[in-house]
Amino acid sequence: MTATRDLEGRARARFAELLGRDPVPLDEAALAIAQEEYPALEPEAYLTRLDELAARVVRRVPGPVRAASALRALREVLHDEEGLRGNDDDYYDPRNSFLNDVLDRRLGIPITLALVYMEVGRRAGLRLEGVGFPGHFLAKYVSPGGVEVFVDAYHGGEMLSADECVARYKARTGGKDLDARYLAAVSPRQLLARMLQNLKRVYAERKDDVRLFWVLDRILLVTPDQREALRDRGLAAARLGGAAAAIRDLEAYLSLAPAAGDAEEVRAAVAGLRAGRGALLN
Repeated sequence: MTATRDLEGRARARFAELLGRDPVPLDEAALAIAQEEYPALEPEAYLTRLDELAARVVRRVPGPVRAASALRALREVLHDEEGLRGNDDDYYDPRNSFLNDVLDRRLGIPITLALVYMEVGRRAGLRLEGVGFPGHFLAKYVSPGGVEVFVDAYHGGEMLSADECVARYKARTGGKDLDARYLAAVSPRQLLARMLQNLKRVYAERKDDVRLFWVLDRILLVTPDQREALRDRGLAAARLGGAAAAIRDLEAYLSLAPAAGDAEEVRAAVAGLRAGRGALLN
């Protein structure tokens, strides 16, 4: 497989189509990401699984949906019964970032576990939003009166107040103040971008350029103005033997950031590719 392989594959086309919807359906988009790794994946089977989990939550909540009882029911079904939990033993296993694997293995990282809570909650009539808490993604429910309840899906669906979130951040950082913006809800695009950034780190660390390339490509679909991803996709393409694709991305990066700190190195890489020498950045 090379970087010049068909970028308009089924999984990519599906992901791009879903990004064009308003709002972006997180469940389907997450499964479209996973389809690049699992071409035979059948999204409907996992969407049905989420429907069934939500039906179990609803059965536990008598009468009209009340937030407190629905949050408890959500935790009982997903953590107590299903055993959904954080993968402490192998946190950087890429399978922790694929929604199908999280549902099958019942293991994940904070962001994918939060996504399950959000999607099951939505189906059960409980609106949860993603929160880009530093180093530990959360979900939250906001009452009509503005009261916020944060859900830590990685730790068994534990429910926290905003003050408790701040206290935990301070304890972890030696007393640093937490910017209140980190307790705000993120958009579906921001959530998907963070999921993909997690995968990017994993594949970069493993030097898996084939997978790194497609993840960077998806990041650029979500955030087209991310210059570093454009540069990194070009470098990955070069390492995979796709000189034309590499030159295109690297020259686009230079046109956007001609004075970047690494601009001279990137120009040298482009010159090397044009000369057929393959001079690359690490």
